[in-house]
Amino acid sequence: MSFEHRTVLLDEAVEALALQPSGIYVDCTFGRGGHSRLILSRLGAQGRLIAFDKDPHAIAEAEKISDPRFEIVHSGFVALKDALAARGIGQVDGILMDLGVSSPQLDDGSRGFSFRFDAPLDMRMDTTRGPTAAEWLNAAEEKEIAEVVRDYGEERFAKQVAAAIVASRGMAPIATTGQLAQIVAKAVRTREPGQDPATRTFQAVRIYINRELEELSLTLPQALALLAPGGRLSVIAFHSLEDRIVKRFMQDAATSDRLPSRLPVRASEIGQAPLKLLGKPIRAGAHEVAENPRARSAILRVAERTEAVL
Repeated sequence: MSFEHRTVLLDEAVEALALQPSGIYVDCTFGRGGHSRLILSRLGAQGRLIAFDKDPHAIAEAEKISDPRFEIVHSGFVALKDALAARGIGQVDGILMDLGVSSPQLDDGSRGFSFRFDAPLDMRMDTTRGPTAAEWLNAAEEKEIAEVVRDYGEERFAKQVAAAIVASRGMAPIATTGQLAQIVAKAVRTREPGQDPATRTFQAVRIYINRELEELSLTLPQALALLAPGGRLSVIAFHSLEDRIVKRFMQDAATSDRLPSRLPVRASEIGQAPLKLLGKPIRAGAHEVAENPRARSAILRVAERTEAVL
C-alpha cells in the first residue's frame, strides 16, 4: 500500500544548509525523500548526497531515484562516520536530521507503531533486525519496563503500566497493539484532554526498541567532526526528549572554554567554540500545521561549524 508522507519544515530545513552546488551533503533520515529530492534539485553536477535510513520501505523508495549524485545507505545514522569513511568522505558541507517517525510508519497499521490499529506489535523501524516490541515486552523485567515507560514516555503511571503488562502476559502473551493499548488504558487513571492513555507508553516502547535517543546522542558528535568549516547542521526534533539532546549538544559545542569572569585572560587566548548557533529555533507556521497536524510539535535547530580545531 502507498501511504502519504508530508515532509515537515521542508524548505526551512534545506535552506538552513546554505547549499553549495558542488558540496557534499548528508540526509540522515531519508524517510520518503522529501528533503533529499529538494537538496538534489539545488545541487550542481559535481554535488553529492548520501542518505541513510533503517526502514526497508524507505530504502525501496530511495532506490527509485536514478541520479549519480545520490546514494542511499541501509543503516541508522549512528553509522554515519564509518559509512562515509568507507566511501572516502572525511568532510561534508551539511548534515540534515529529521528525527522521529514518518507518517507512513504511523499510518501503516501492520508496522505496529500506532494504537489506532489492532496489528502485530512490532514497532521496529528496521524490520530486518532486532527484537519486536512484543518480544521485548513479553520478556523484560517489570522494573525495566517501568524505567523505559517513565524515562522515554514521561509517564507518571509507569509503575502501574509495567505491573499491568507483567500481570497480563502471565495469562497470555501480548501480541498486538490493541492488547497493549487496552492494558495501558486500565492502568493509566487520568490523561490530558484529547490524549489517548496509551500515547506515552507507545512512544516510550518505540524509542527504546529503536534506540532512538541513544543513537542520536552517539551521532551528533560524529556530525560535528565531519562538518567542514562553514558546514551546517540542520536538525528537526518532534518531542522534548530528543530536542533536549539536540539543544544541549549544540549549546555545549557553541560555548568556548569557560573561565572565571575576573581571570586576566585575553579573548584571543580563549579557544574558539566548534559550533555557532544560527538564529532562534524554527517552528512550523499556522498554514503548515493546518495542512499537516503532525508538524505542530516540530522544532528546527541550526548551527554552523567554525574554524576551531576539535
